Amino acid sequence: MSNNTSGPEIDPDGQPLPTGGWSEELLNLADACVVPPKISALVQPAGVFYADGSYCPEAALWRKFRPITIEPERPKRVRETLQGRWLWGGVLWAHFGHFLVESSSRLWALPSVEEDIRGIIFIPKRPKVGKEVRGYHREYLSLFGTDLPIQVVDRPTCVEELVVPGQGFGLGKITVGTRKFRRAVHDRFATHIEPEGPEKIYISRSKLGLGKGGLLGEEQLETLLEGEGYEIFHPQEHSLTVQVARYKAAKKVIAADGSALHLFAMVGRPDQEVAMILRRSSGANNLLAKHVESFCKCNPVVIGGLRAEWVPEKGGKSSRLSFGELNHKIIGETLSRLGFISETAEWQVLSEEERDQILHEKGLGGQSGFVEAKPKRKNKKPD
Repeated sequence: MSNNTSGPEIDPDGQPLPTGGWSEELLNLADACVVPPKISALVQPAGVFYADGSYCPEAALWRKFRPITIEPERPKRVRETLQGRWLWGGVLWAHFGHFLVESSSRLWALPSVEEDIRGIIFIPKRPKVGKEVRGYHREYLSLFGTDLPIQVVDRPTCVEELVVPGQGFGLGKITVGTRKFRRAVHDRFATHIEPEGPEKIYISRSKLGLGKGGLLGEEQLETLLEGEGYEIFHPQEHSLTVQVARYKAAKKVIAADGSALHLFAMVGRPDQEVAMILRRSSGANNLLAKHVESFCKCNPVVIGGLRAEWVPEKGGKSSRLSFGELNHKIIGETLSRLGFISETAEWQVLSEEERDQILHEKGLGGQSGFVEAKPKRKNKKPD
């Protein structure tokens, strides 16, 4: 049974913390029952039960101050079974960034269990995805130093023995990672990949389109950066292995804030200079900076160079789908002052005509259908 009574620092009903507690605990469950989600939502009933029917809170996925997998109904009959010993991986995200941060959070336990387990068990984030495993899921695990099978459980399943590691990484206070998680990443992740590529790169989102949280004026930014000797790198066009090699080789890294920086953080070093250009007002960018700072032991520069943030008129709030309008003048001044580009660089903000032309070219019909995001209130619940 779970050791739930050893003190508040081990209390699994509180969020996972980088300082330890249940986030660094390792549980062994005999005849565990794994229950995947039935609905597609941010917060989903899903998780793991002990053989006696009690819920295992340590198997839940937490985001910030709450779990986003909550205790489901115990199934009356469980027809599916898995023999042998397995590692609990948690929720398998199809979204690249959430996979990197939330589906990897239990892998710190691999060094102590990989010799005697049959594979890693996940439940799908979206029920309709079923048992699907994507190529980058497997490549990521390979970079983590394991070729263990991935078993996605899309129906309630009894597992002969399930090892449940605490959540050592994720979104919230845990973004800086537990000591055990950071050690596993530094000791194992992509250590065999040699650096290959230029010394200066810009990690771009321009080919993803504005509909996926893009930057208005990013192509113009790329032209300016190319003039300063930067290679424009589109990570989605390359394998994870190539991405890692590029990130290891670069001495100066400029990036639009986004999922690629989570991968960079897993291989980055203190001697690298990193600048992150914000594309939204969402708090997600603060967590990105914390991830880079904690894992790379460097101090990333965060540039709030937005002239405006545009959101769909019907939604009206900042989200991963909103897009930022860059202020090239502010960005250029900051990069120049900090030595990322030449001291003499003088970048100019887009004119109204240029902005409207870009919106039209991207199929947004000028500014119709989008409005400028209102400033967020500051009375949000803390992490």
